[in-house]
Amino acid sequence: MRALQVQHTGGPEVLAVADVPEPTPQHGRVLVRAAALGVNFIDTYHRSGAYPMPLPFIPGREGAGVITHVGDGVEGFSVGDRVAWGFSPASYAEVVSLTPEDLDKVPDGVSLETAAAAMLQGLTAHYLVTSVHPVAPGETVLVHAAAGGVGLLLTQMATARDARVLGTVSTDEKEALAREAGAEVIRYDAMEDLATELPAAVKALTDGEGVHAVYDGVGRTTFDGSLASLRPRGMMALFGAASGPVPPFDLQRLNAGGSLTITRPSLAHFVATAEERAWRGSELLGAIADGALKVRIGATFPLDEATEAHRALEGRRTSGKVLLVP
Repeated sequence: MRALQVQHTGGPEVLAVADVPEPTPQHGRVLVRAAALGVNFIDTYHRSGAYPMPLPFIPGREGAGVITHVGDGVEGFSVGDRVAWGFSPASYAEVVSLTPEDLDKVPDGVSLETAAAAMLQGLTAHYLVTSVHPVAPGETVLVHAAAGGVGLLLTQMATARDARVLGTVSTDEKEALAREAGAEVIRYDAMEDLATELPAAVKALTDGEGVHAVYDGVGRTTFDGSLASLRPRGMMALFGAASGPVPPFDLQRLNAGGSLTITRPSLAHFVATAEERAWRGSELLGAIADGALKVRIGATFPLDEATEAHRALEGRRTSGKVLLVP
């Protein structure tokens, strides 16, 4: 089969299509022919070596497709089932081997492309608003990159819980998308000093109080401004580092800011059991199926154009989800 393989870490150019052996049927696993594969920032961290992986490896964590083989010992799934997954390695391939615990059945009326676009970022948004800082009615939260894949879903989930969302964006197109999702927009593209101008804008919109929580997947460039945007006893969830890692900082800043809390969560720890992963996946796909949650696919690339897909993602030239199609 065809798959993307990384022989050595580096920039997007190290992604190469290779002919590799197709996975063989195994006890307790299913084989899925992929219809669409999600591209995520964690893939770029693996590709670059920021998150080391044994070489060579097939990157990718997310996709959707149709089951072609069900191994012995697997219950609840059949050949022909439409399924999606959001956190399984070696997914940039035409055929992926998965455990039943990896999978959600895709509801009728939800396309495989939409399911592939929703899983990792949707599960991320879900654990952030339900578990890391459970958003409560009447709260105000700040969502960075509000027109990105996670940002659009997170904004919709937070507003569905009757919260007010302030969302940062950098272009007119992204502003329109964030507003459509329910956010009040802060444009940080014209700000020269995010550390001071961002919290000033947030305080102006919150009568000087600040926000209850910040969901920050950007990292280095927004960190100081995010911390200063919190009200006393507020929480920052730093769940990514699109602009680079945050340097070490003095914990006394949390005291000075008003007994603040900061956490660096990861999806893996919030889908650690089959029951929790099934709960999150069921709520996510159910909301998409009934129209309560809208998924935006921003760009689609053939498998052999994965280099350009990674460049588009890292260059922030996309809004919504980036997909690869085998």
